[in-house]
Amino acid sequence: MQKGNIGVTTENIFPVIKKFLYSDHEIFLREMVSNAVDATQKLKTLKQQGEFNGEEGDLSVRISLDTDKGTITISDRGIGMTEEEIDKYINQIAFSGVNDFLEKYKDNANQIIGHFGLGFYSSFMVSKKVEIITRSYKDGAKAVKWSCDGSPAYEISDAEREDRGSDVILYIDDDCKEFLEKDKIQSLLTKYCKFMAVPVVFGKKQEWKDGKMQDTDDDNVINDSEPLWTKAPSSLKDEDYQKFYRTLYPMQDEPMFWIHLNVDYPFNLTGILYFPRIKSNIDLQRNKIQLYCNQVFVTDQVEGIVPEFLTLLHGVIDSPDIPLNVSRSYLQSDREVKKISTYITKKVADRLLSLFKEDRKTYEEKWDDLKLFINYGMLSEESFYDRAKEFTLLKDTEGKYFTLDEYKTLIEGEQKDKEGTLVYLYATDKEEQYSYIEAAKAKGYSVLMADGQLDVPTIQMLEQKLEKTRFTRVDSDIIERLILKDDAPKTTLEHDVADNLSQVFKSQIPQMDKADFYVEVQNLGEQQQPVVITQSEYMRRMKEMSRYQSGMSFYAQMPDSYSLVLNADHRLVKEILSTLNSQLSTVLQPIEAELKGQEARLAAIRQAQEKKKADELTQEEKDDKANTEKAVQEQKDKKQQVLADYGKQNDIVHQLIDLALLQNGMLRGEALDKFLRRSIELIK
Repeated sequence: MQKGNIGVTTENIFPVIKKFLYSDHEIFLREMVSNAVDATQKLKTLKQQGEFNGEEGDLSVRISLDTDKGTITISDRGIGMTEEEIDKYINQIAFSGVNDFLEKYKDNANQIIGHFGLGFYSSFMVSKKVEIITRSYKDGAKAVKWSCDGSPAYEISDAEREDRGSDVILYIDDDCKEFLEKDKIQSLLTKYCKFMAVPVVFGKKQEWKDGKMQDTDDDNVINDSEPLWTKAPSSLKDEDYQKFYRTLYPMQDEPMFWIHLNVDYPFNLTGILYFPRIKSNIDLQRNKIQLYCNQVFVTDQVEGIVPEFLTLLHGVIDSPDIPLNVSRSYLQSDREVKKISTYITKKVADRLLSLFKEDRKTYEEKWDDLKLFINYGMLSEESFYDRAKEFTLLKDTEGKYFTLDEYKTLIEGEQKDKEGTLVYLYATDKEEQYSYIEAAKAKGYSVLMADGQLDVPTIQMLEQKLEKTRFTRVDSDIIERLILKDDAPKTTLEHDVADNLSQVFKSQIPQMDKADFYVEVQNLGEQQQPVVITQSEYMRRMKEMSRYQSGMSFYAQMPDSYSLVLNADHRLVKEILSTLNSQLSTVLQPIEAELKGQEARLAAIRQAQEKKKADELTQEEKDDKANTEKAVQEQKDKKQQVLADYGKQNDIVHQLIDLALLQNGMLRGEALDKFLRRSIELIK
């Protein structure tokens, strides 16, 4: 029997492994099975090269549990090891120094294993003792047993093993007993070993018999050792890709299409990327790409390997050029990984462009599902916009699709304002904004649909990219001002008359949480609506952008700002104005006369006092100004009360306001109930 100490420069290697690998302790099983698969693959290679002449036989890697002994055993029939090889590969671990080791890798469990070749030693994360019983494939080799209890001390002794290969026996620690549960091991093998290149067996298949699940005689093979991405695309049919997708994502809808990646220079990369049907909820779609290294699962956190927007894709990437134990910091800095990222982006863009050119009709049918993905790409990757502008589509309210260039050609004759800016009109809800859309179409304008999750930030981006271009929501202003060809229209009413009319309506608008209304009077034509509500494009867009960009949250707290525009040309508004003048003229005339007199006096006082400094004013002068300001405000309040009382009694005022609110989905609760009751009374 040989005894000795594992060749490390510190006695603390095993506590370090326990402490710093503990957060990822489940990967021990991946490491153990990967080692067994590697040993088996090496045997296959030796067989092909004529260096091994024996029978291969069953090359499955087998995992077994013994709950009584508290062990997990990983068995293979690979090349095995001699005593000398155990000493070389198991007993010698080179460390530069524990302090450097701890400092450099204290936050990165995966990189510890990958950097120091500690795959085997990850077994000590869950084990109080580990044994290896192994026999080399070489002629005349003897079986050897290696044993270690988690200290640097080990033992090597003769053992009994009839066949080549290795059994690695893990005596599970008391605080890791969950790894002795069959379901736990089954789930970990499925997660990490699903596509390993050698059959991985865990127990027997089960079937329902005599009222319970019972083992059959057939091995329970965990994995598909020849997954779809390892095969030549020319040998595969659409049904094969769809079936594989269902294997990866059993509960997902069918994908729209896919890309089969296969490159061997300047790096090795294979895989299949699927385009899922995405209409909303970006965050729910992330982390569906699985990264493999030689068919061994690494991670589904692939942000460092593919650009952020491509994390919306589903599928598999397999590359031996990416370390098995990959770290985020490594991915962000590695040159080869960046080449892979660039390549994948190019392949995705090329695939989309070819689909667009080869079958535009089908591409248009898929556009509503593709739009979110492409918008996200253009917003997050400058280089992707340069490619995507060729196959990005705009969809109008009629359901017709246009490229960016096609749509510019369509609207540049009618939709340029007086400054020569091309105005793209858009709607976010075809039903709610129906009347605004129809008013725009009556003017000869085209209206786009922008009802996707990222359409607002995409609009912001396109305004920066497209020359002399502005996007305006179709309900952001009255139709006459959406695309100003000449100076803005002005009302023909005198200022005082228009102001009285505005105050009547403003006083009767229902109070709404976080909503401010500004009332104005315009001449819109006899055939236009009597009252129209619009919302500022700038403020609404800022509030919408605050959902996507940090630092803009103050916009989300601001009230929504609306304009209620009264059409002075409409019959009903004229009737209200006529009634207002006839009923209130005798009441308002003395108030307005007094108000004008006090305002004139206040203006004179201010003009006189502007020539003096504040400390030069007498108390009498200060009191005179304050009293006059108070008198002006009293007359304004008195006038507003008269106008409010008139509005309160006028059912047509309420009806017009409520109709405008109803059109914009803003009439609710008590106000809606009053509207319904009033409507019935007016019908009578």
